[in-house]
Amino acid sequence: MDFCKKLQELRKKKGLTQEELAEALYVSRAAVSKWESGRGYPSIESIKELAKFFSVTVDDLLSSDEVLNLAEEDTKKKELRFRSIVFGLLDVSVMMLFFIPFFGQKAEEMVQGVSLLSLSSSPYLCTVYYVIVVAIALYGILSLVFQDFWFKSRDKISLFLNAAAIITFIVSLQPYAATLLFVFLIIKVSMLIK
Repeated sequence: MDFCKKLQELRKKKGLTQEELAEALYVSRAAVSKWESGRGYPSIESIKELAKFFSVTVDDLLSSDEVLNLAEEDTKKKELRFRSIVFGLLDVSVMMLFFIPFFGQKAEEMVQGVSLLSLSSSPYLCTVYYVIVVAIALYGILSLVFQDFWFKSRDKISLFLNAAAIITFIVSLQPYAATLLFVFLIIKVSMLIK
C-alpha cells in the first residue's frame, strides 16, 4: 500500500480530520492534503513525527522505494540549500572590496593598493565598480534571505554577475579584484559540477 493510502487510513482510524492532523503535527492542512493525495511527501522529520503520532514505525508508513526516494529528495534539498548559502555568502563578501586594498592606483611613480572607497580613478570607472559590487552584494543578500522562495536560475545569475565583474576588472587593469572574484567563481563552478 502507498504512503498516501496508509496515511489516510491511519488518520481515519483515529477519527481525525486533515485539519486536526495538521494541527497535531504543526503543519498546514494543505500539506496533509498533498500527502494524502500522493502529490508530495513530507520531510523526513515529518515522517518521524507521523510515525510517533500514530504509534507505528517509519517502515510501516513507507515502502522501501518510498524511503529511498524520500532520502534522495531530502539530500537534494540539503545540497541546494547549502549551495545557495555558499553562493549568497560569497556574493555578500564582495563588499570587502570597499574596505580592503584590492585596487591599484598610481601615486607618483608607484602603484599602491587602495580600497574601492579610497580609489580616486575616473568617476565613470568608480561608478561602474560601485554598481558591480553593490549589485553582486545585493543579489547575495536576496538569495540568502529568500532561499526557499528564490527562482531556479539564481545560480546562473550569480555566475553571470561574477563573470561580468571579472571581465570589467581585467579590462580596467585591476588584477587583484579580478583574481578575488575569479577565486569565488571557481568555488561556485566547482560546487555546481559536483
